[in-house]
Amino acid sequence: MKKLITFLLLFTMAVILPIGCSNNSPNTSEVSNNNVLSIYNWSTYIAPEVITEFENKFNVKIQYDTYESNEDLYAKIKPGNPGYDVAFPGDYMVEIMVYEGLLEELNQENIPNMKNLNEKFINPPYDPGNKYSMAYQWGTMGIGYNIKATEGEINSWSTMFDPKFKGRVALLDDMRSSFSIALISLGYDPNTTNPKEINEARDFLIKNKEAIAAFAPDTGQNLLDQGEVDLTCEWSGDIFQIMKENPNLRYAIPKEGSILLTDNMVILKGSNNKELAEKFINFILEPEIGAKISNFIKYATPNQTAKDLGLIEAADLNNPAIYPPPELFAKLDYIQDVGQATTLYDEAWTEVKLGVGN
Repeated sequence: MKKLITFLLLFTMAVILPIGCSNNSPNTSEVSNNNVLSIYNWSTYIAPEVITEFENKFNVKIQYDTYESNEDLYAKIKPGNPGYDVAFPGDYMVEIMVYEGLLEELNQENIPNMKNLNEKFINPPYDPGNKYSMAYQWGTMGIGYNIKATEGEINSWSTMFDPKFKGRVALLDDMRSSFSIALISLGYDPNTTNPKEINEARDFLIKNKEAIAAFAPDTGQNLLDQGEVDLTCEWSGDIFQIMKENPNLRYAIPKEGSILLTDNMVILKGSNNKELAEKFINFILEPEIGAKISNFIKYATPNQTAKDLGLIEAADLNNPAIYPPPELFAKLDYIQDVGQATTLYDEAWTEVKLGVGN
């Protein structure tokens, strides 16, 4: 996950969430723990009014901290949960966290609004039976670009490495995401465990180092908006958020295929407020609440009832870059846990960072 908004959002969050939005461990000393729900989410990945509505409805306070990557979340929780209740890991990270015993099993009787989810998000491959997670938002990885710089629409990963954009491209500072671009460009499975293919992807990225201005920590949209790059690999909602403010920006899902993300609501092992956390998850799955979030952050909703009730903005619902048509959706893959091959990716990523120099 991730995610951009502007100074206005940050200011709004600061006003609405007075008890904190930081990357530190939760501090609930000033309020009874029984009345505090500690949430750890991707940055700028919720409509601020939703937080206020939940606090008012249940007479509680929310402690809200943020992270910038699945790996940041994992690194924070793996040594021992410092006090968080709810987090929002991506699909493959849910699988890892389940395997490592970092999540609480959900009591689905406390989450009746699960019925509102589209069937595609029921019984997902990374969490059979939704024993540990409920879908929050979904989106795609693609190319954000300045149409004035490209002088027309684009739809291929190859454009990222066109010599005309030398030094004007940002990739995600995320190992699996950046390797996915290289692997897909080479015609390989983005979840390959084949050492030869992983090394070819490594060499591909290093070969194209002249194109790469930066590996951005989920802030490529900022670089694009500020004119520091012309193209960036980013998550769909991040680009659509800034497109509202910059008419020259566009988003494309490359024709070769890309990555599908589903961020999920989970309860972390050691949560002090499991029942309240389940109330929060159920609250988010209300169609009106789910729609408010998706309409605000410009990611796709997994909430079918919200769509059926006409609560999703029509412009978003009819946008194929937010809700891809079936033929393009078929070319999207989840990032999956590659097990022991993770070491191969780690080693290759280190070589890429050294070889590219960013």
